[in-house]
Amino acid sequence: MSSEAKQMSNTAESSAGALAHGLHNLNAAWRNLKAPQLIEQAVQRREGSLAENGAIVVRTGQFTGRSPKDKFIVRDEITDPTVQWGAVNQPMSEAHFDRLYARATSFWSGQEAYVQDLLVGADPEYATSVRVVTQLAWHSLFGRQLFIRPDESAKRDPEFTILFAPEFQCNPAEEGTNSETCIVINFKKKVVLILGTSYAGEMKKSAFTILNYLLPARGVFPMHCSANVGKEGDVALFFGLSGTGKTTLSADPARRLIGDDEHGWSDTGVFNFEGGCYAKCIRLSEENEPQIWNAIRFGTVLENVVMDAATRRIDFDSDEITENTRAAYPLDYIDNAVMPSVGGHPRNVIFLTADAFGVLPPISRLTPEQAMYHFLSGYTAKVAGTERGLGKEPQATFSACFGSPFLPRPAAAYASLLGEKLRKHNAQCWLVNTGWAGGPYGVGSRMKLSYTRAMLNAVLAGDLRGIPMEPHPIFKVASPRLCPGVPPQFLDARGMWSDKEAYDRAARDLAGRFNKNFEKFSGVAREIVDAAPGV
Repeated sequence: MSSEAKQMSNTAESSAGALAHGLHNLNAAWRNLKAPQLIEQAVQRREGSLAENGAIVVRTGQFTGRSPKDKFIVRDEITDPTVQWGAVNQPMSEAHFDRLYARATSFWSGQEAYVQDLLVGADPEYATSVRVVTQLAWHSLFGRQLFIRPDESAKRDPEFTILFAPEFQCNPAEEGTNSETCIVINFKKKVVLILGTSYAGEMKKSAFTILNYLLPARGVFPMHCSANVGKEGDVALFFGLSGTGKTTLSADPARRLIGDDEHGWSDTGVFNFEGGCYAKCIRLSEENEPQIWNAIRFGTVLENVVMDAATRRIDFDSDEITENTRAAYPLDYIDNAVMPSVGGHPRNVIFLTADAFGVLPPISRLTPEQAMYHFLSGYTAKVAGTERGLGKEPQATFSACFGSPFLPRPAAAYASLLGEKLRKHNAQCWLVNTGWAGGPYGVGSRMKLSYTRAMLNAVLAGDLRGIPMEPHPIFKVASPRLCPGVPPQFLDARGMWSDKEAYDRAARDLAGRFNKNFEKFSGVAREIVDAAPGV
């Protein structure tokens, strides 16, 4: 180990950094190593291998995705009255946390640690400093690439610390966890423990959860969305669950990318929470997603992709390990990224849904009330192949605010912020179906990407202003009769079905699913409830 990179744990707390959270007996703390140094260490330690394109390929072991059943928030006098407790936000007692924390910090004794001092939040007024402490070099690289890397002069003491120890095993009987794995946030002590899993996405989403809790109290609307901006400064937001095209459609060569996943909307505009992108790369191709393709190079972390050991060539089509293959890279790897990643108030807010039932119109305009309703619903429909365990029939999925696993507060609080921002800044909301037309999955056909892009281009260019709109008889949303670059018949969801009665049944069935899902929301304003589809 070089003397420049290594700082022994018996030095001053300000030097070793990690000591502030009980890591007193480290063998070494590697502070703020840059990407080449971290990649060198990861390869030397056999944590990963370099691919032909220069990216480092790693495996996340047993877990190739998040572990939502193992996520907790410590219940104390701060969080007790403000967190929406339940299956998403499981409470952990302070006593259990203290027990877990003491054993976890003791676990690090005699080991090495990688320490990164980073920020989340590109707007300096709302930036939160985060110290990431990891066992593995590639986890440190992941944190460095995904969060914001401040200049030396901008670094400050951490407001939150993330301790990431994949080799640690929890004791459910003594520590109140559900398994040997645990992800727990303590807002009073301002620390996150990620234990018993190697999936790096837990780090990213823990930081997102922290901001989702803190920012609403400051009047900032935290959003699980991508954002880009046009040549005239017109900002657009893209919400959507996995598989709806959020990353693909926001990566537009004609527009500049603000960010691909997490943003805040303040009184001055939107800002990215992150300094990088975490793109799905299953079946990635240079033709369909050139920006993401070109971003996968030296410094990029590739999770769970299949690589030929001899040629080091990546097979992006393979799901041998998981469908959830990922690429983590800095935002400036995207050629037209906005740096720093901030923008003005959005003109258009777009909800993406992949409706595998083939019911929703390809594009429709929403009133603010309808926008809040569909935001709370967070609908898409998954089909076989998108997740293990799904059968042949489409499965309706509702995730409040298009990100319910990361919302500590009641969903209605975020919906109210959306409505407030839409009205105050005169932004228009649209619902875009990237799923099926002419019938459900197995009968109809998937929406053509070229048509979807044409509709989005028309929205962003303002070409749908003045176009006649027709309300859907059940969902009430208004759909244009004409759109440049799209055949008129394609805009008529019902007309695309050969069996009109079958469409009506499917539409009523989907409306019933929406209404059934919405029953779980209490205390929602009447204007939002009235925006529900009629059965």
